[in-house]
Amino acid sequence: MRHLYSGRKLGRTTAHREMLLRNLVTSLVEKERIRTTVAKAKETRPLAEKMITLGKGGTLAARKRAIAFLTKESAVTRLFETIAPRFTERSGGYTRIVKLGPRKGDGAEMAMIELVGSEMKIKEKKKKDKGKKPAKA
Repeated sequence: MRHLYSGRKLGRTTAHREMLLRNLVTSLVEKERIRTTVAKAKETRPLAEKMITLGKGGTLAARKRAIAFLTKESAVTRLFETIAPRFTERSGGYTRIVKLGPRKGDGAEMAMIELVGSEMKIKEKKKKDKGKKPAKA
């Protein structure tokens, strides 16, 4: 029986798994959308939500805790200055997992984890790119 066993081991040692998840959360904060396996996405979600909740706090202590977890200081700055203010009205559910189907090489189920609201930015970028005409040389 598997009672009270929580979380996935992802076929890694504890230190390797913790660092993997920290890197995934850092990438999610930087890019707002990452492509990974379903299991990794499901493990990343609660950590990312906790980081955004820290960012909403905005205190010095919260910033230090975020610096201790995220691997890049630029990600911490982005979290506190751009991402957290977007979710001030929201009390949770900051991320979305979209399943993409199997990976070509090994058949692993792939998913995209993204911040809610980031799809609007990507659509705007595509519209801006369509409006620009390529420069002739």
